[in-house]
Amino acid sequence: MTPFGKHVGVAAPLLRANVDTDAIIPSREMKRVSKLGLGEGLFAGWRYLELGGRAPDPGFVLNRPGYEAASILLSGPNFGCGSSREHAVWALMEFGIRAIIAPDFGSIFANNCVRNGLLPLVLAEEQIAAIAAWVESSPASHRVAIDLPAQTVSADGGVYPFDIEAGAKRMLVEGLDAIALTLTRWQVIQSYHEARRKLRPWLY
Repeated sequence: MTPFGKHVGVAAPLLRANVDTDAIIPSREMKRVSKLGLGEGLFAGWRYLELGGRAPDPGFVLNRPGYEAASILLSGPNFGCGSSREHAVWALMEFGIRAIIAPDFGSIFANNCVRNGLLPLVLAEEQIAAIAAWVESSPASHRVAIDLPAQTVSADGGVYPFDIEAGAKRMLVEGLDAIALTLTRWQVIQSYHEARRKLRPWLY
């Protein structure tokens, strides 16, 4: 998993509430047996003009000039609600999204983000609106900076602090998935089993 330290990128405003996982990647786009290729189906219902087609809708934010290389998404409340499909996170990451800034997230989606290296970053709705307005005035040059170790977002000369649970922060900063995080405690686990083997050898 790629560690997340500091990131500066184009931020695309998708200021909608309740963007669910079926909107992020519709079920018809999940026909693959691997993660590869899911980025093409990201926001397929909004990003393309026709159902099942690939002609881009020029009005959708990720198709508009200046946002093609977006790596940060600005959104509304309850982003990632709906089903627990991890494909939603995989599609976002394959497209190139490294962080999503929203007032709050669906809890399962947020956990899936952290376990895959995508930062779910919480700011107040009015702060996100202010950042979006600044970005929209010059998308390619008005880039947003995220410093996860310092827990700050910088945009338009302002610095916005944010909170994140310590365990989630560690996983993202160090690039640890759930298995890698467990393995950081390998010596403790081994010591426990060695002591248990001596106390109850019949179990082994």
